Amino acid sequence: MELAFIPSPAHGVVHLGPIPLRGYAFCIIIGVFVAVWYGNKRWIARGGRPGTVADIAVWAVPFGLVGGRLYHVITDYELYFTDGKDWVDAFKVWQGGLGIWGAIAMGALGAWIGARRRGIALPAYADAIAPGIAFAQAIGRWGNWFNQELYGGPTTLPWGLKIDAAHRPDNTPDLATYHPTFLYESLWCIGVALLVIWADRRFKLGHGRAFALYVAAYTVGRAWIEHMRVDYAHQFLGMRLNDWTAIVVFVGAVTYLVLSARLRPGREAAVEPALDAPAGDAALAADDAEDGADKAAGTDLDKATDKAGGADASAGEPADGAAAGDAAEPTGGAVTAEDEQSKAAAGPAGGPVTP
Repeated sequence: MELAFIPSPAHGVVHLGPIPLRGYAFCIIIGVFVAVWYGNKRWIARGGRPGTVADIAVWAVPFGLVGGRLYHVITDYELYFTDGKDWVDAFKVWQGGLGIWGAIAMGALGAWIGARRRGIALPAYADAIAPGIAFAQAIGRWGNWFNQELYGGPTTLPWGLKIDAAHRPDNTPDLATYHPTFLYESLWCIGVALLVIWADRRFKLGHGRAFALYVAAYTVGRAWIEHMRVDYAHQFLGMRLNDWTAIVVFVGAVTYLVLSARLRPGREAAVEPALDAPAGDAALAADDAEDGADKAAGTDLDKATDKAGGADASAGEPADGAAAGDAAEPTGGAVTAEDEQSKAAAGPAGGPVTP
């Protein structure tokens, strides 16, 4: 008999009157709130506006839930669409079954839609939310504890998870304690979140590299934890399908890390351009006010100059006219007198006048 073990809840749901309160759902909801709360803190620290993370999460979370369920149903279709199974169970999310690969993929699509509506680059948003997603996964994994699912092989270790007979594998019905793979993954996700936080502070990760680091680190742990699980899963070349998915996603994340660091080094100077609009408007208003003052000053100066010119014109015109007239008149008079004298001396025919 084991001297120490982790007990499992007797029930995964508690009824508050007619309302069922399910442990699995509570873990998912709490995880979402933690991701949004911590993502908001990181977004503000990067220069973003409060509330932006929540606004985009309104798109990302529903898409993520649908994507996670679709991945699970597609990869484990025999649980819902084979003889003796009820296909309606495919919609019962509260009974467990969310694939993280589908949740991240579809959640990213929803986040892209929300970010596009706000005029925000998705990689910057992904960097801010990455550690929060890891924390959310750490919390969400405890939903498997409530449902007594996704555990590993039998173990006698003091932290072995006690599984009720109704939830044990068919080939080990008499063994009660198993590896708590949900706990292993939960602790691993916490470590991934701390790793991303440290690396982001140390290396100033940007352009989606913090998110890529989260993906790469998570897939490493998921691969070995997946290998420990004893629940049924499709296999390919001797490995579980999720192991292959983890390998492919890991390669993609590392490739993005390397290429992004070369092509777009450093971190974004601004993550939410709309945040700069009030400052820009104030600057424009100040410029307009300055231009208005300059125009007013210029207008007053022009008016003063016009008034001074008008005064000079009023004082100068009579003097100039008199001077010109006085000078012209004697000259004109002198010329006329000389002409008259010449004509008189010449006579009618132009010759000398006879006395």
